Amino acid sequence: MSQALRVTDKKLDNKVQADIGKVVCVGRNYAAHAHELGNAVLSSPLLFMKPASSIVSIHNDIIRPDPSVYGDTHYEAELCIQLAADLSDATAEQAQQAIGGVTLGLDLTLRELQSQLKASGHPWERAKCFNGACVLADWLDPQSFNDFTQVTYQLYINDELKQDGDSALMLFPIYELLAEISHAFSLQAGDVIMTGTPSGVGILQAGDQLRLMLGEKQWQSQVR
Repeated sequence: MSQALRVTDKKLDNKVQADIGKVVCVGRNYAAHAHELGNAVLSSPLLFMKPASSIVSIHNDIIRPDPSVYGDTHYEAELCIQLAADLSDATAEQAQQAIGGVTLGLDLTLRELQSQLKASGHPWERAKCFNGACVLADWLDPQSFNDFTQVTYQLYINDELKQDGDSALMLFPIYELLAEISHAFSLQAGDVIMTGTPSGVGILQAGDQLRLMLGEKQWQSQVR
């Protein structure tokens, strides 16, 4: 386990970790978001992945794939967890102990391309895994978030509130979610879990000013 990932560390690295193996994303973890896209609410987590190569820091400009070629890029703000220990067939209690860092992220999606791929019965990777498709802010100490039952966070675009998240509204709470994922496939120290997005997703435009807020912590970026 690397020093930057130790659960006992009081100060976590303020940069996107270089040793992330994979990013596991959770779809439809908020009922309102499922409804806004016309999707059914599921009884078990919908999982997909992004490669580590898709990760960029919130401190850089957000660069969209060329809209004339790939269509619009949609934003999805999410509460993100980084693991400090391996998890496989874990209990909720073991998942709780494995959390090493917490932050906010943006799951960027080429929505039109995703819809085309889904309609053809094809995987979504082309719409979810492009360079820059996973934007992560700085890692924070998980002990600041108690039991994760009511963590609130917001995304503002051009000073207008677009997404207002609350972990109390998650269909699959954090500890149970991590345990469930570990039963589907093994998780490793350094892996990141994007826990799902609330309602309010939409299109990023060139020049947009973004502000992510997690409690008293906030991060800003702009879109190109």
